[in-house]
Amino acid sequence: MEYRSVGKSGLKVSEIALGSWMTELAGSEKVRIAEETIRLAYDKGVNFFDCADAYSGGEAERFLGRILKDYPRSSYVVSSKVFFPTGRGANEWGLSRKHIFENIDRTLQNMQMDYIDLYYCHRFDETTPMEETLRALSDLVSKGKILYYGVSEEWGGARLEEAQRIIEKYNLYPMTSLQPQYNMIDRYIEHEIMGICEKYGIGITPFSPLAQGLLTGKYKKGRPLPEGSRATHQADKQINNLLTDENLDKVEALSKIAEGLGLAMPVLALAWILRKDIVSSVITGASKPSQLEGNIMASGARLSQYVIDEIDKVLGFVPFERHVG
Repeated sequence: MEYRSVGKSGLKVSEIALGSWMTELAGSEKVRIAEETIRLAYDKGVNFFDCADAYSGGEAERFLGRILKDYPRSSYVVSSKVFFPTGRGANEWGLSRKHIFENIDRTLQNMQMDYIDLYYCHRFDETTPMEETLRALSDLVSKGKILYYGVSEEWGGARLEEAQRIIEKYNLYPMTSLQPQYNMIDRYIEHEIMGICEKYGIGITPFSPLAQGLLTGKYKKGRPLPEGSRATHQADKQINNLLTDENLDKVEALSKIAEGLGLAMPVLALAWILRKDIVSSVITGASKPSQLEGNIMASGARLSQYVIDEIDKVLGFVPFERHVG
């Protein structure tokens, strides 16, 4: 496993992280598999574990905390998030100072930890002044309840620039990380956001690197959905919306590139994201240990410029630029 700094901070994280969004905790067998996957990740050198207060109503935090308690606190980095409702009260959601302060205590209690390494704003809160949110997060750093903070993709380029002005004006602790969706199919952050992160030294920790499973290569045009796959049971149908003929043709062509390199398709997809130095770690999901084993192989797998150019031909992506005259 190889490690990278999170932006311009001194925090080091594994190139492959394990996320908890898809962790299934219903039933003893699923709990056993989830625990086995987390422990295998740690044994394989994964030191970054991503979670959120909203995952499984707080149970994901409690579950992850119970397992990580068996390891030295200095040996891993854990993140969580704040925004979504934790109750029915008017102040039990969002990014107000009140909710942020109360929610970090709830998260720390859930995870049985004294501090969280990295604390993200899960979404943007239109009802709370940005200054209030950033001051609250900076104050949590001062109090030692969190060490670093970051935001989600919904903040966008203009909001990131505004946040930076507020941080500099009031000499707050800096924003360290951005957690956007980013993969071969969804490259929107390359239009503007990635450049802003590079300018300010904000590390990117992408989620959904395999596009809901599309980039595993298991979905084939004209063939039935694989039994037990996400497309057969996911409630919000995100993956189903991605299974277009155009996308499946792209994955077929990408799979041939991967095969020529002796790589599995998921490894190619993850290594492609890691081609960018501003990417600190890729947050992967794994419903079983074998998936984790495959994902970890992407760490250290560097792609030549020729391969990157060939991938770009398949993807047909053009960064947005507006020219006048």
